[in-house]
Amino acid sequence: MQTQVGIVGSGPAGLLLSHLLHKNGIETVILEHRDRTYVEGRIRAGVLEQGAVDLITDVGVGDRIAAEGLTHEGFDIALNGNRKRVDLAGLTGGKVVTVYGQTEVTRDLIDARLGAGGTIIFDAENVVPKHFDSENPQLSFKHMGDRQQLNCDFIAGCDGFHGVCRESFPAGTISCYERVYPFAWLGVLVEASPPSDELIYCRDERGFALFSMRSTTVSRSYLQCVPDEDLNEWSDDRVFGELQRRLGDTATVNEGKVLEKSLTAMRSFVAEPLRSGRLFLAGDAGHIVPPTGAKGLNLAASDVYYLANALIAYYRSGDETLLDAYSATALKRIWKAQRFSAWMTMLLHNLGGDSFEDRIRLAELEYVLSSEAALTSLAENYVGLPF
Repeated sequence: MQTQVGIVGSGPAGLLLSHLLHKNGIETVILEHRDRTYVEGRIRAGVLEQGAVDLITDVGVGDRIAAEGLTHEGFDIALNGNRKRVDLAGLTGGKVVTVYGQTEVTRDLIDARLGAGGTIIFDAENVVPKHFDSENPQLSFKHMGDRQQLNCDFIAGCDGFHGVCRESFPAGTISCYERVYPFAWLGVLVEASPPSDELIYCRDERGFALFSMRSTTVSRSYLQCVPDEDLNEWSDDRVFGELQRRLGDTATVNEGKVLEKSLTAMRSFVAEPLRSGRLFLAGDAGHIVPPTGAKGLNLAASDVYYLANALIAYYRSGDETLLDAYSATALKRIWKAQRFSAWMTMLLHNLGGDSFEDRIRLAELEYVLSSEAALTSLAENYVGLPF
């Protein structure tokens, strides 16, 4: 098999990159080790920055986002039961975020790629990037029992944190920076309306909680818990009771059918550089953020923006300037998003102690909620820094 850009991974990063390149006449093949049903069923976060929405819309895949996405001009932060609204639009000159599940983004992009005649090979097993230090990279993989080979000009590693592409960098050529947090999120997807029209972030003596939504009739909520929490010990009644206790009496948690319970580990991770020869990393393959700041999918979109522009410039004129600058350019925005995500995470979670640092974090949150300058900085980062 032959193509111009071989893409490993059919998450939003790989799919969006493929469709952007397709719109500019560049051929791609996507290799995905899972089946289509699994990929389209993965439940992930769904707060989109305006830049991500614009990028998806520009490639002609924004119809459902426009019709079904929930535009949010702000969100609330509750500190021990007292709520303060962060006016995103008012503090940023009209910028907003859109609530639209990553699952739906993935489905829209798969439909768009296949509808345009794109090639996605699901159930591609044992993918191995080869010869990416030369001008003739290859992707070896097994499909339907047969070992196959995809020849390409470039490889885009969009295969997530546990993927093969980052692990394929030669030893000693990549540095990894990581922070693992001493807590996790217990998440529940519930067939019930959310307690508010906008997100509520809560810091309470019992721990952090987040009240989000997938639609006006499906809520998505999270509780701070220990990393090795046993989900079997959390009955539906216990979950709803704890959500209400952390929210306080400022709103009512609506109960309903629990569609999913999950445990989300919390880590910050960055790999540098994002390039080895003609192999480029994008999305979770190169970085992970704690979900507090809602940056995961949005960082994947900005990586794709930079990488697509670089590849388009190369195929149009042979200019490799943007390809050479890709890693450094993407990492500048990645580290700013990492700073914001780590800051929000530590600010809003209760570490269960009464140390000097705990008191400082509480004082900082109280300051942020009382200062227009601090709220403006929070809002600017939340709606997304410019590409």
